[in-house]
Amino acid sequence: MDKVIIFDTTLRDGEQVPGCKLNSKEKIELALKLQDLGVDVLEAGFPISSPGDFASVEQISKTVTNTIICALSRAVQKDIEVAAQALKYAKRSRIHTGIGTSDFHIKSKFNSTREDILKRAVQCVKWAKNFTDDVEFYAEDAGRTENEYLAQVIEAVIKAGATTVNIPDTTGYCLPHQYGEKMAFLKNNVSNIDKAVISCHCHNDLGVATANSISGIIHGARQIECTINGLGERAGNTSLEEVVMVIKQHKQLGFYTDIDATKLYPMSRLVSDTMRMPVQPNKAIVGSNAFSHSSGIHQDGFLKDTQTYEIINPEEVGADSSKIVLTARSGRSALAYRFQKLGFQFDRNDVDVLYNHFLKVADNKKVVEDNDLAELAKEYQQSALSIQS
Repeated sequence: MDKVIIFDTTLRDGEQVPGCKLNSKEKIELALKLQDLGVDVLEAGFPISSPGDFASVEQISKTVTNTIICALSRAVQKDIEVAAQALKYAKRSRIHTGIGTSDFHIKSKFNSTREDILKRAVQCVKWAKNFTDDVEFYAEDAGRTENEYLAQVIEAVIKAGATTVNIPDTTGYCLPHQYGEKMAFLKNNVSNIDKAVISCHCHNDLGVATANSISGIIHGARQIECTINGLGERAGNTSLEEVVMVIKQHKQLGFYTDIDATKLYPMSRLVSDTMRMPVQPNKAIVGSNAFSHSSGIHQDGFLKDTQTYEIINPEEVGADSSKIVLTARSGRSALAYRFQKLGFQFDRNDVDVLYNHFLKVADNKKVVEDNDLAELAKEYQQSALSIQS
């Protein structure tokens, strides 16, 4: 089994979501919880971006001791020096530096040439190596970078001392097979690739960030950069909880992580509350509906054997038990189950009669709650008593 390094960037890329700005106290609290979760690398921020972010990275470096603390920089000497300064108290530090490598970035963003960008890429790694042996280089917009040129850049930065090479699909453009093929191309065409870890950093603009990251590790990457709840720029980043559970569920892939999966749901709730960003109910793994069943066919199968409609036990991710939600689409099995949970014992004939009353309520309400069921049950019992008398 090969370990996949989990690089969490909730405090950096995740914080770039409008309205999700964190103060230093909040960042430190989340950093400690991410350490407890088991992340291997924690990208604490972008120190040169503001005095507040510098202070946060510095405080996290002092407080978090079991995780590699990483700071982002551009391919600018001052950026790298400031990042190093913010990391000076870290037990284990990493500088994450790099530059855009696609023609879109080279021509439109930098008004430069491939030759010049290659020189700047090598130079920024050399600057970073003056402060730490752990240097990660990012080739921004690698997803749209021609593979031959990307391989040339990656080979040069590894030679300059990069120990991790990040291949970001910055715009979320790639399809899973394309992203995997890019990783395989680097594995097969970069002569010194064995001297560095290849990292996946995917965005979710087309909804395939998780799929791309999994494709990346299948084809040779051994680090995934991700965020809690998939928070991040625009449509978000790869979701940490999703990649962890994909790896955990599909053991045949031959990978594992050091994440404590039982802390995923509580971590999701904490990040949601702290960053003031609700989790969509149908979000995989941590959404409020992730373990809810409302269709009669599904409910009947689930009540007979949970594995008919659930591949993950909610307790595995620290979530509450599965829910049988009653709606107009629910069936008799679910209705009987919910009555039993409330302490009412009805036989099949009783349930048949009650089901017709239930449907009238359900057609007028989105969800039938316990108080509705209790009222239905009591009315039915009173009606049965009056008939007997």
